[in-house]
Order: sequence, then structure tokens, then C-alpha cells
Amino acid sequence: MNPYHYTECGLDNIIIEADLLAIDDKGEKILTIPAIGQLHNIIAQGLIAQENALSGTEIRFLRTEMGMTQAELAQLLHRDTQTVGRWERGEVALDATQDIFIRQLAAEKLQLLLEPSVEMQSRKVTPKAHRVPIHIQLTKNKKTPYELVA
Repeated sequence: MNPYHYTECGLDNIIIEADLLAIDDKGEKILTIPAIGQLHNIIAQGLIAQENALSGTEIRFLRTEMGMTQAELAQLLHRDTQTVGRWERGEVALDATQDIFIRQLAAEKLQLLLEPSVEMQSRKVTPKAHRVPIHIQLTKNKKTPYELVA
């Protein structure tokens, strides 16, 4: 199995644990990523469950997966659109309360599982020095083709 560093989603810490190379009609290797919508859903699940503050690119990923504009997210958080843009560009850090709110909103809009305890959520949003890769594996289940690797 050849792990694939999936950067096409805009994140740099996503690893798919599967052999995604196939051979086309001409005998050349091509990358095949099935069920991208479901893959992005499991990435979102990994992001809201991670024990690290959300990065700017992770905020952007979750916002776009929720189908929201910067202005819409800003309105819900009672901030201006420029503030959301600064968070997403990594110019300004997101505070813990806003981080928890974005995770909760993503869980609600994307129908994801989220730690129900506010105390546990608060512990997760503490910034760490480095980003931990999110490992995802391809399953044989057509209904849920991806799962997070512990």
C-alpha cells in the first residue's frame, strides 16, 4: 500500500492510506480518488476531532465544505468579513471560543460527530507547536468508503 499525501483539498496534513494508483488503457499509472465528497466529509470529521487549534487553511476547508462564504461565517460569529479572511490566511489567530463554535457549526451542518462536552472541546483547541497528520484509509464499504485511522 502506498500512502498518498492528499494536498488537493488545500490542506497539507492529510494522508490517505490506500493504493490509489490505477493503470489506464495506455498502460500509464493514474491517480484515482473515489467518492471525493465522502473523503472531504471524513477529513472534516478529523479536523473537528483533532487536538489542536484550527489553522487558517483548516478554517477555510471547513467553511467551504459547509457551503458558506466568508461573509456568512463572519455574520454568525459577529465579526467582519476581513477578520475571517485574516484567520484563513493565518494572519490572526482564532480564539478558543470561535474555534469551538466553528467545530460545532461544522458538526451540525455536515452531520458529523463532535465531543459533546464543552470542557473536552476546550481542551482540544489548545494550539500545539506542530500539526499532526490526519490519516484516512479506504475501506471496502461502498456506503462509507473512508475512515479515520486511529
